[in-house]
Amino acid sequence: MSDKDNKSRPLRPWQKKLHEVIFEADTLSGKWFDLILLGAILLSVVVVMLESVDEYNVKYGTVFTIIEWGLTILFSIEYIIRIITVRKPFSYIFSFYGIIDLLSIIPTYIGLLPLGADASSLTVIRSLRLLRVFRILKLGKYLKEAKTLSKALAASKSKIIVFLGAIFTVVIILGTVMYLVETPEDGFTSIPRSIYWAIVTLTTVGYGDIYPVTALGQLIASVVMIMGYAIIAVPTGIVTSELIKVEHDDNISTKACESCSKDGHDEDAIHCKFCGEQLES
Repeated sequence: MSDKDNKSRPLRPWQKKLHEVIFEADTLSGKWFDLILLGAILLSVVVVMLESVDEYNVKYGTVFTIIEWGLTILFSIEYIIRIITVRKPFSYIFSFYGIIDLLSIIPTYIGLLPLGADASSLTVIRSLRLLRVFRILKLGKYLKEAKTLSKALAASKSKIIVFLGAIFTVVIILGTVMYLVETPEDGFTSIPRSIYWAIVTLTTVGYGDIYPVTALGQLIASVVMIMGYAIIAVPTGIVTSELIKVEHDDNISTKACESCSKDGHDEDAIHCKFCGEQLES
């Protein structure tokens, strides 16, 4: 999207006040707003899960519908307010959380469309309404701990990619070796299926649907199992080290940019590190 289509507009005092409440958590009103939204999101996810239980849906279907529409209206109002309280609305609309916010309200409104009364249409509506479970992704926006974890994961991304590449190489080699050692009668009918066995064994899941019967195959399986315990600790250590670094950074605030709505700026930051706009003091 071009800058022309996403012009920065000045905010009025009431828009700035709402922006502070909705996008930041430094004030008492901002904290209460986050708590209310957290409760609403959790309630919505619980309702979606209970609706899938036929016994509860038959008995409390009307109650679930009332709660669902109440929450949908609440999330719709929140979505609209977020759009009108940022200087660049499209920056929020097409952001990750902007798309998640939209996905959280669309399925309920889709249920109002006249798709017909046949069974296939009702199935489509039911399937689309299950997309409301995406509201669980909205939680990350209101939890400081979730932001800390996401920063740690982002910082350790390159190390984890290298680690996964090494694991991918190992399972391919192990799967190929087991395909040569064992016979198709034992379940190792192809290299991909043998790689599946290697992944299941290396992650210590062990479904038991495929297992080696030869002495050499069992020896290899024993080595793979021992390797699995050591491998599980590697990504944990990588993320933990990055978490320690993030948690020791005390200069990050919840100050959100009025243009792109993103936060995580330093306390003394003057300009947004994401879009370059000047931050409000």
